[in-house]
Amino acid sequence: MTGNRFDILFVCHANLCRSPMAELLVRHAIGNTGIRVHSAGTHAREDQPMHPLTAQVLQERGADPEGFRTRRLTAALVAGAGLVLTATRQQRAACVVLQPAAVRRTFTITQFGRYAEAAGAGDGSPQERLRDLIDRVPLLRGGLPSARPEEEDLADPVNQPIDAFRRCGAELQRVADALTTVIAPMPRASLTPAPPGSRS
Repeated sequence: MTGNRFDILFVCHANLCRSPMAELLVRHAIGNTGIRVHSAGTHAREDQPMHPLTAQVLQERGADPEGFRTRRLTAALVAGAGLVLTATRQQRAACVVLQPAAVRRTFTITQFGRYAEAAGAGDGSPQERLRDLIDRVPLLRGGLPSARPEEEDLADPVNQPIDAFRRCGAELQRVADALTTVIAPMPRASLTPAPPGSRS
């Protein structure tokens, strides 16, 4: 996360549903910005494929799920990320326990999505724009309505039908679009047609 390098790390429980969906939707949306996007799970089994319904939703939204393999969260992954975005508040706490210095750059996905929407487009390189957004979070937080605690968590669609995965994908696409607006001049995700059954 030094110099021009900037990594975004998405974290969920098993790295099967929410975090791989977030990783690949954001990577697809931001394009060739020089920002690297990864994911991991606090309780992941290493080197597993993503959930098949996660792969289906990614394909519906134009992102390529091929080649993805799960990995378990480590302190080194948290330390190396310029921005850590977690599916739940519990996973945010787990990241901070692993790497206390990351507390100011670790948020839930939905929480940071609201900050990105409020911030809009930034100045400078994509990396500088993201660093500036993180620095501005205290100011942005003060200008936004307070969210209920449960609204900070992204529901896990595992063991549910495809509609639950599509709802998760729609929420993550909104965050991907907000991040793209902050760091890239032309949001590509807005050009991707909404999949069947989606209200996004």
